[in-house]
Order: sequence, then structure tokens, then C-alpha cells
Amino acid sequence: VQLQASGGGLVQAGGSLRLSCAASGRTFSSYFMGWFRQAPGKEREFVTAITWSGRNAYYADSVKGRFTISRDNAKNTVYLQMDSLKPEDTAVYYCAADQAWDRLSTFPQYWGQGTQVTVSS
Repeated sequence: VQLQASGGGLVQAGGSLRLSCAASGRTFSSYFMGWFRQAPGKEREFVTAITWSGRNAYYADSVKGRFTISRDNAKNTVYLQMDSLKPEDTAVYYCAADQAWDRLSTFPQYWGQGTQVTVSS
């Protein structure tokens, strides 16, 4: 599966952005999907993941209550709604996919190219 992330940009603290990740292929609904981020000088970290059906989602403590992941299997797209953004959310955001849930949060098989999110104070 190929992933194409979009929607990043510059926003003031307290603002919102919505990222999208479009996937190619006919089996999108069989993949668990997730988002990661990498800030300058830091390691890539897990942000959130969602199950096949979209009924269950999991979040890093740092974004819980502010970020929401969702998916539209008919459009082969996963979304990340980011609200109440903070300067520490500044990072390159990557979408990821894997058919194994336990692998998705650590070493996903497929990655998108990344989209820059910058939050100014």
C-alpha cells in the first residue's frame, strides 16, 4: 500500500489542523492505520492508531483529548484532527499502515512521506 499525507502547515497555538492520508490499493480496510511524528532532534514517536473498522482508537498521552483519528474506508483515507495545538506539537507527521496491530505502534510496514506541522507561540 502507498500512503500520501497532506494538510500540514503553520498555525498559532490553540488553533486546529486536519491532516489527511490517502492510501492506494484495494485492501485499505484490512489495514490498521496510525500517525507518528518526529520533532527536530528527537526520535519518531507514536501519536495515534485506529482499527480496521474505525471503532477503536488509541492515543499517546501527550495528545489525548486534543487529537482525533478517524478513517473513511470508502475513500481509502485516514484523518488526524488536531485541536488546541501547542508549540510542542511542532513536528513532521507521518501516516503509517500495517495489517498487524502489535507492529503498527512500533515498526509499521508502510509509511507515508510526512507533512510538516508548525505551531507558533
